[in-house]
Amino acid sequence: MPFTQRQLSLARSARAAILGVCLLMGAVAASADDHEATDIWLPSLITETPQEGFALAVTLSQKGVAATQPDAEVRRAKRAEYHDVPDSLIAASHVIATHFQTVAAANHYWRE
Repeated sequence: MPFTQRQLSLARSARAAILGVCLLMGAVAASADDHEATDIWLPSLITETPQEGFALAVTLSQKGVAATQPDAEVRRAKRAEYHDVPDSLIAASHVIATHFQTVAAANHYWRE
């Protein structure tokens, strides 16, 4: 089934937004203080089950948002602008799905 122009446009916008967030996260990570670099909160991507892997993917997404905008008050204030916008919710779901792909691959898709 071919995609509509709107679907293609939304996909391009989502990819651009994700790329922007990734680039910004890289800049934030590169400018982190040395003491923050030693604070290891993610010792491994290995999880026991796919459900735990999905929970980790959600956590990775949340940590990405917090790294991009470290001020929790600003994040709370901005949430009202996007919490019911379908395109924003779809983009957030895409970020989680991308993290889940990474976690699943690290766990060899939970196959032995």
